Amino acid sequence: MDATAKRLLAWYDRQARALPWRSPPGTPPPEPYRVWLSEVMLQQTTVAAVGPYFARFLERWPTVSDLAAADDADVMAAWAGLGYYARARNLLACARAVAARGGTFPSSEGELRELPGLGAYTAAAVAAIAFGERAAVVDANVERVAARLFAIAEPLPGARAAIRARVLGLTPAERPGDFAQAMMDLGATVCTVRNPRCAICPLAEGCQGRIAGAEHFPVKAPKKARPLRQGRAFWIERDGAVWLVRRPGRGMLGGMRALPDDGWSARADGHGDPPLAGSWTSAGTVRHGFTHFDLEMQLLLYSGGDWARLGGEDGEWWRRDDLDQAGLPTLFAKAARLALA
Repeated sequence: MDATAKRLLAWYDRQARALPWRSPPGTPPPEPYRVWLSEVMLQQTTVAAVGPYFARFLERWPTVSDLAAADDADVMAAWAGLGYYARARNLLACARAVAARGGTFPSSEGELRELPGLGAYTAAAVAAIAFGERAAVVDANVERVAARLFAIAEPLPGARAAIRARVLGLTPAERPGDFAQAMMDLGATVCTVRNPRCAICPLAEGCQGRIAGAEHFPVKAPKKARPLRQGRAFWIERDGAVWLVRRPGRGMLGGMRALPDDGWSARADGHGDPPLAGSWTSAGTVRHGFTHFDLEMQLLLYSGGDWARLGGEDGEWWRRDDLDQAGLPTLFAKAARLALA
């Protein structure tokens, strides 16, 4: 085993974070379902935010087969607030594929990649952590550690192939799962984005980036300005209930309950008509950031009384006192708080 890997694993044995989806260092690995579920949730999301969601999912759907049998709407509602909702749709697709093969995850990185919605990072993480396969597990924390350790000067995202090759070269055949989690922990707690704690880093002695100035790595290409879209959402209330619609299964926030809107997700700016003719008043605007653009959404309140056109399969009346149980995505939860205020 490489000396760098030995130092890192020795540090991990002392300093490993206790997380609900992990097994302690040196113990048998956690079951693949827990590893996979946590890794999907952790994409683009903090450990602190994921913890409660992970616990609720396991309580409600303790096995991958239970999750596979769940209603789409229930899973999307349980996911509400975690963001990046395509992950929830991919979660269901993958769970159903695993259930179709008897509820057992494949054990190799290559076979895991064949499951729907399971990308390179997640496949490597499950293979290494759950099955002990030597694989390069590179999340944002690991990317930062490797870029600094080897002073990789090529800007991201172009440097990712070199980073992955370096991480694979360091990954030992023995305890590859612990090594992957040690790299994650090192990036999260010591080799941080700002003010890295080089004085206590177990890899400081051989770190090339420390000599050049650790915060210079990884090198990032200049950010492009994100466009700003404009949209409108519509609040329709009757007898203490609010009209909610179900968004199309594909596309942004697909399958989620939401307030009716003017189609901003399909166009650069929404121009659709309100769902009812009559008088509308503005309650203000909410702003929300998506991956590739920001949205400024005006909330309009219906002050008419012509509800006859609403009904059937187009949506449902939801008690305003129970809106926190509707599983609204964050954007529409912000709009609801604005209306309720």
